[in-house]
Amino acid sequence: MTFHRMTLPLIMQCCCALWLGLLTCVTAHGQSQASAERPNVLWIFVDDMSDWVGCYGDPTVPTPHIDGLAAAGVRFDRAYMPSPVCSTTRSAIITGCMQTTLGLHHHRTMIKRPLPDHVLTVPELFRQAGYLTFNEAKDDYNFQKNRDAMYSPEFRRPGIRTHLVGTSVEWLQQLGERPFFGQIQLAGGKLGGETGSRYPAPSRVMAAQVQVPPQYPDTPVFRNAIARHYEQIAQTDAQVGAILDALERYGLRDNTAVFFFTDHGSPLPRSKQFLYEEGVRVPLIVHWPRGASRLRRLGTVRQDLVSGIDIAATSLALAGIPIPRWMESRDVFAEDYRPRRFVVSARDRNGIAVDRIRAVRTADFVYIRNFKTDRALYQPNYRDEYATFQELWRLYNAGQLTPVQSAYHRPDARPAEELYAWQTDPHQVHNLADDPAYADVLRQHREFLESWIDATGDQGQYPEDPAALRLLYEQYGDRCVAPEFDFLRDR
Repeated sequence: MTFHRMTLPLIMQCCCALWLGLLTCVTAHGQSQASAERPNVLWIFVDDMSDWVGCYGDPTVPTPHIDGLAAAGVRFDRAYMPSPVCSTTRSAIITGCMQTTLGLHHHRTMIKRPLPDHVLTVPELFRQAGYLTFNEAKDDYNFQKNRDAMYSPEFRRPGIRTHLVGTSVEWLQQLGERPFFGQIQLAGGKLGGETGSRYPAPSRVMAAQVQVPPQYPDTPVFRNAIARHYEQIAQTDAQVGAILDALERYGLRDNTAVFFFTDHGSPLPRSKQFLYEEGVRVPLIVHWPRGASRLRRLGTVRQDLVSGIDIAATSLALAGIPIPRWMESRDVFAEDYRPRRFVVSARDRNGIAVDRIRAVRTADFVYIRNFKTDRALYQPNYRDEYATFQELWRLYNAGQLTPVQSAYHRPDARPAEELYAWQTDPHQVHNLADDPAYADVLRQHREFLESWIDATGDQGQYPEDPAALRLLYEQYGDRCVAPEFDFLRDR
């Protein structure tokens, strides 16, 4: 058989075209399948809420939806936030770095600056991987960043607000086949006004039902504040239930990993803004998509130390997105994961209260370093108007507080170092720093902190920008009593 001289090339071209077509189809199918298999990642991010829920051993109010997430997911019992206040914690989590590393450690940051060029936020990394990204409401970051670079402009956000209002989440139905990374912000301890901001506050829990820990006076004001926080937790659980129901209703539940966590503990006086257990230990629950390859990890409880910044890397890894080398965050489900030997939390200036405190947590101890012992723990602050703080000052001035309760008001009672055995002293009221029996433990934790400060370049060791202090002083005047403001008073 003989061929025309053009026949063979033509046949070859047709074969190549057919092969390329088949390859394109297979590749497209593979990409489509891979895209379909990429899980959605949803953060249910709660303000100012402690872990007083059923799955963490507190049955005071029913929390069936949060408990259900934990029962079919992974519950972390020793998760600690990088900071005990909103903006600094949120800045750390969204970057996967300690706020002290990036200079985002003051709440409020009066002069917001851009992030370093190499630092991308978690939603930006998801967007680069083809994800739709959104944040339902509050962000509260201590840096400048174009939100359209972080969150997909095509996502129709429901009105401007600070948190999810009620239980209406119908807007979730706009999410289609494209994988998403989203955040839904719940008010938690700010529902109906922050806990302790007014007295009496309504609650389904009777004041007689609650227990008052020894760091607070057992008075009707504090009983009501604690009861009120239980009411806020119950309402938060109802919101969680509405979100989960919406995911189910819109066909999103099977392929959505849900992270439930809070930014710090309740707004009680020694909780929010401070580094004791009640301030930075939070509920953290991760619920995998149904049928996920990591299904074997469901229904487990983790007792290892986890930092809130680890939420960033863990979320990225779940979506198959490489974790940037500059991140301090760790994927807590990685096959080669090595648990942290210790976790650090930090408090710096909060509003007009200039301070610097660091805490190191290990398996058995909590070490707290107070760098500014010339001032009381409770400095002038916006929370002075809360009923709980007014009650504390009334009792302090009347000499009716215990030595532990009054110590937080007295500069002369603030130690440079604190050490607590958290399992036997859950409320951290027995300081072991001066006990010779714990000298080695104290020295070890001191060395952990010093090495961490050096390794991370903790920005809190440097004075704050005078321009930022000037802006505060211009706004608050004589309420700025910290000595850092003296250069403005003496002009």
